[in-house]
Amino acid sequence: MGLLAWVMMGLALWHFTVWLPDRYWGGIVGAFIGALRGAIVFGFAVSGFHVPGRHATHIGTALEAIPGALIGMAIVYFEGARRERAHQSTDIGLS
Repeated sequence: MGLLAWVMMGLALWHFTVWLPDRYWGGIVGAFIGALRGAIVFGFAVSGFHVPGRHATHIGTALEAIPGALIGMAIVYFEGARRERAHQSTDIGLS
């Protein structure tokens, strides 16, 4: 159940990416994957490298995924922005 809470929190935070410029590596799907991966990895690490069961899951379990989802989306965003800048610099050199 803890994994479900982490995934749902990552999914919830991913919805806010519509207000940001689309510079994510892989577009909106890349942001989705970054949010889910970040939430799961961070939640897994914070919980002591085990997934909380049904009776060990509480509101704090879902809140543990927030920093991970934000970090995951930030990594994908900055990688996409870096690739976009590199692509623009090669286009300028070809002109």
